[in-house]
Amino acid sequence: MRRSGPVRALLAASAAAAVSAGLVVAGGGAAQAAPAFRAPMPAHVVAPYYETYAGGSPAALAAQSHNTYLTLAFLQTPAAGSCTATWNGDATTPVSKSVYGKDIAALQARGGNAIPSFGGYAADTTGTDIADSCTDVSSIASVYEGLVTTYGVTRIDLDVEADSLSNTAGIDRRNKAVAQVESWAHRTHRNVQFSYTLPSTTTGLGATGVALLQNAVANHARVDVVNIMTFDYYDGASHEMATDTETAAAGLINQLAALYPSEKPSHLWSRVGVTDMPGIDDFGPAETFTTADAATVEHWAAAKGINTLSFWALQRDNGSCVGTAGAGACSGVAQSDWYFSHTFEAFTHSKWTWGKGRSPWSEPKPAPRQAERGSRM
Repeated sequence: MRRSGPVRALLAASAAAAVSAGLVVAGGGAAQAAPAFRAPMPAHVVAPYYETYAGGSPAALAAQSHNTYLTLAFLQTPAAGSCTATWNGDATTPVSKSVYGKDIAALQARGGNAIPSFGGYAADTTGTDIADSCTDVSSIASVYEGLVTTYGVTRIDLDVEADSLSNTAGIDRRNKAVAQVESWAHRTHRNVQFSYTLPSTTTGLGATGVALLQNAVANHARVDVVNIMTFDYYDGASHEMATDTETAAAGLINQLAALYPSEKPSHLWSRVGVTDMPGIDDFGPAETFTTADAATVEHWAAAKGINTLSFWALQRDNGSCVGTAGAGACSGVAQSDWYFSHTFEAFTHSKWTWGKGRSPWSEPKPAPRQAERGSRM
């Protein structure tokens, strides 16, 4: 996903909002240690992207918008060739409890969690996605494991687009690293899921996205969620964005059925995630995801029993810049603050569940807490 400009709207009161909500925000209050073992992600989750490079407190905006899960974007290496991932590729913001640790702990205290996301358009066009940058599979796996041990997260998102989709060596390394982490998680009785966030056409993944998943199958890397970006089509056509979200997901299901022929259709749907862009996307008014589209997609997602609803990005969930395309701090359409968050919130209460909030691809129930072992960090 593309990086927007600096975000100013809605962030000025973040710290005050977090305090009033009883949250601990980055830079203040006592840190809450991340436990070694956490429950798996729920079968239905709403996890908007939060642009970490825009600053502010994820926990504060989560409290204001009633979100309990956020996808934090992005992690990348400071330079091509590095095997160290940092937030936003900034060496001063490493994977550490001192950076976003308090925000993630606040989400966990509210019953949610964070989903750290690697890659994104900027990393994927500069060779700074960890799997493109680092040529050692075990080092890539160590970076993924470090997020689990540092923050207590249970899902890692891999946003692969642009040049990274044609980097076959990076794709192979990434999937081998995923398989290593899943083996490590099994040995240490942890719940760790992986999602792939991939660009989509209105009829499903492109050939490079399918090839990436084929490589995952070949490497025995379990992909828990395939999250398609249903915006920025740039095909010059006018779009009814809710309809195109549905047709893109239907195409994805056909592609997943070919990859996983033994799986029932209902299980395939439970691997699906969709990410929309509220309001006017980067292409312009012809690709406008309206407030009515949000309600339509939420009802459809609940009926199909998909896994994840998301949008790019939480900082845009307000109507302060009507008519503006691709803005970083607002949607470009008339809406109340947090309209898209509140509309998608109903999805988490859907009747379509897989028993006790677990998806069919959840790891086994963790064993009683034990001494740390097997970590590369």
